[in-house]
Amino acid sequence: MSMIQEFKEFAVKGNVMDLAVGVIIGGAFSTIVNSIVKDLIMPVVGVVTGGLDFSNKFVKLGHIPDTYRGNPDSYKDLQAAGVAVFGYGSFITVLINFIILAFIIFMMVKFINNLRKPADAAPAAPPEPTEDVLLLRDIRDTLKNQQR
Repeated sequence: MSMIQEFKEFAVKGNVMDLAVGVIIGGAFSTIVNSIVKDLIMPVVGVVTGGLDFSNKFVKLGHIPDTYRGNPDSYKDLQAAGVAVFGYGSFITVLINFIILAFIIFMMVKFINNLRKPADAAPAAPPEPTEDVLLLRDIRDTLKNQQR
């Protein structure tokens, strides 16, 4: 079988197509979660913490070049200038994104698993005993009667 034929069979399989759709939807979903965190949650956190803006929290590790003309208190400006900065505020934002995304995916999987469970049906009746079992029961009962 040629490599092209093998690739064609691989690419057309249902699992590969499902994965591709999942990756595309996941990328779009990630954009939505990023917007929720950046535009909705972090402003509320900023108000609750007295105006704290996590996106601009950093520790400067390197020195600022003499030719630098940007704001020395701006994380983005310092990064653009190539100054080494430890951006813990950006990390906190990404961590919140991840936690929200993981929780939403957990809830979706839980919901799908609940849909897949069969409805609470009446328990199935036990199967009829086989001939061997019936014969063994007869032998047991006969032996019990002989002992009496």
